[in-house]
Amino acid sequence: MKTAGKLLGVVVLVLLCALVALRVSGLNPHDRIPGLWLTGTLATVPVTDWSFTDKIETGALQTNTWYLLPHSVTTWFTAYNGRLYLDTYNTAEQWPRNVARDPHVRLKIGNQLFDRTLVLVTDPAEREGVIQARAKKYKLPQPVPAGVSMTVYRVTPD
Repeated sequence: MKTAGKLLGVVVLVLLCALVALRVSGLNPHDRIPGLWLTGTLATVPVTDWSFTDKIETGALQTNTWYLLPHSVTTWFTAYNGRLYLDTYNTAEQWPRNVARDPHVRLKIGNQLFDRTLVLVTDPAEREGVIQARAKKYKLPQPVPAGVSMTVYRVTPD
């Protein structure tokens, strides 16, 4: 029994050390592989026009999970009328569920980090404008595949 207790203690200690190391170094997502903490320089200047992101293909989104570890993914983002938007048509992804529970997120664009809040877009005209801007930015043959429902989020100051 003492040996099992010592072994469990060692395993817990190793896991804690690994989490501390990951917290310090971060674990950014890569392509379709999710990560944990995003690393970069925290932006402190307010952004009034997000059109600078038109030249940037992808960024990263960090959400808060119910089990207290961050979840980060590589994502596309679209600037429309000076605002920034994220979208998904894959509701099986983890991040939309995390955002539904806690809308506070961290974005990584280039090497800059932005602490923001995501708000679900419910206005049909705004949603359609974002979808059209997204199709133009990414040179998509059609804005949304047939039979697919897209969820659009607006990025707002935290």
